[in-house]
Amino acid sequence: MEQKTKTLIAEFKEFISRGNVVDMAVGVIIGTAFTSIVNSLVKEIVTPFLGWLIGGLDFSGYKLVLSAASGENPEVAVLYGSFLQQVVNFLLISLVVFTMVKLLNRFRRKKEEQPKAPAAPPADIVLLTEIRDLLKEQNAE
Repeated sequence: MEQKTKTLIAEFKEFISRGNVVDMAVGVIIGTAFTSIVNSLVKEIVTPFLGWLIGGLDFSGYKLVLSAASGENPEVAVLYGSFLQQVVNFLLISLVVFTMVKLLNRFRRKKEEQPKAPAAPPADIVLLTEIRDLLKEQNAE
C-alpha cells in the first residue's frame, strides 16, 4: 500500500511538472483576468454607447407576469428580458474579442511581412566563390 502511494505521488509530481499543465494553468489565470477586462469594456463602454445610439433600449426589465403580487404572495414572472440582455452582452463580448483577435493577427502578419535580411551564404559557398574569382583573375592575365 505504501509503495502504491509513493508511486502515485511520484506520478502526480511528474504530471504537474510537465510544461503542458503549467502552460494550461497560466492560460486559465490569464484568461480569467482577460475576461474581467473584456466584460468591463463591454458593460461600461460599448453597451452604454450602443444604448445611447439606439435610444437607451434596455431589455433587462422585460418580463411575462404569470401571477401578480397579492398580499404576501410575491409576483411570479418569467424574466425573459434579463435573458435577452445576457444574450446581447454575449454577442457584444464575442464581437469585441473577435475584433481584438483580428487586430492582433493583422499586427502579427505585418511584422512577419517585413523584409528579412538575406541569409549569409554558407562558408563552403563563400570559399568556392573566392576560388572562382581567383581563377578568373589568373586566366585574365
